Amino acid sequence: MGPLKGIKVLEMAGIGPTPFCGMMLADMGADVVRIDREGVDPALGRNGALSRGRRSIVIDLKKPAGTDLLLQLVGKFDALIEGYRPGVMERLGLGPNNCFKRNPRLVYGRMTGWGQQGPLSRTSGHDINYIALSGALHAIGTDSEGPVPPLNLVGDFGGGGMYLAFGLVCALLEAHNSGQGQVIDAAMIDGAAGLMAMTYGMHAEKLWQDTRQSNILDGGTHYYRCYECADNKWVAIGAIENKFYSLLLDKLGVQAADIDKDDSNKQQDLHKKLVTIFLRKSRAEWQALLEGTDACFTPVLNLDEAPLHPHNAYRQTFVNVEGQWQPAPAPRFSRSTPEPNCVSVKNGAHSREILSECGYDDAGITALFTDGIIS
Repeated sequence: MGPLKGIKVLEMAGIGPTPFCGMMLADMGADVVRIDREGVDPALGRNGALSRGRRSIVIDLKKPAGTDLLLQLVGKFDALIEGYRPGVMERLGLGPNNCFKRNPRLVYGRMTGWGQQGPLSRTSGHDINYIALSGALHAIGTDSEGPVPPLNLVGDFGGGGMYLAFGLVCALLEAHNSGQGQVIDAAMIDGAAGLMAMTYGMHAEKLWQDTRQSNILDGGTHYYRCYECADNKWVAIGAIENKFYSLLLDKLGVQAADIDKDDSNKQQDLHKKLVTIFLRKSRAEWQALLEGTDACFTPVLNLDEAPLHPHNAYRQTFVNVEGQWQPAPAPRFSRSTPEPNCVSVKNGAHSREILSECGYDDAGITALFTDGIIS
């Protein structure tokens, strides 16, 4: 099974980065139990991959008995993750201090945009706001049209969910040695800043200009950007190294003798030249000529095309679940191979099962249902 087999995690239901973290942990074999609320089914947190691999119990946390029930579960689990605003879990009676009383070894993961403290910690925001304040959004886009949001990959998922998952596993390893739990303050603004480490480093070394489309990796060069084809589809070129660039030009039929690819004064002219060339053929024709070579060429695939590409199909990068494609669990392991359940879970589907495992008998579980504590 997966490398996290035997790890038990409580996930407070939410949307975006917290369920993404839960998905990652479940993919790796952890037993992730989602604490749901009756009648609450946010679409962004329940469909497809983000909901896979969990078990679910519905608990009414507005009732003191519901809070006490969750604290009972805390005593049986290794970790808890939540994505509420600072103070919400405390108001529910489920803050770290109360949880540590029940389980001193608990790893308590907190996911927010701004962090648990700071001038903005209690204000609203979304991915676009967090990456804006980290410097990441400023660097993405065009010189003529301004910053462009890169979906919600940088803040919610890369800087949020992945950092929370990393922090959780780090804290679990530390708890194994120390016998003590701790709180993880995972903030999307911190994670987004961390993803910018190389860019900030290049900027410090005067290797990165702080204006869009002025650098190697932001579309400022003709050899690292996308080009439209004759059929209105697109291809991506990333021929940074000279040997790859030379091969690209050779395949395109361009004489390279008098071309200095890094001459900043020639980038616009060279870009226009490649624009003209790529418009001569369809994307499929360019694939036939360039794909599989060291010209650093790929087609720009849409969400329907990507799962069907031969390389993705060979590696099973995507899995088809109930007729819908979703990304397969990653990364891969040579020995601790995960066997994840990629089917989405319905709210409360495992309420009886989970409570039974935690020591409740049939009469006690039935009483909880009767009293409306679980459903």
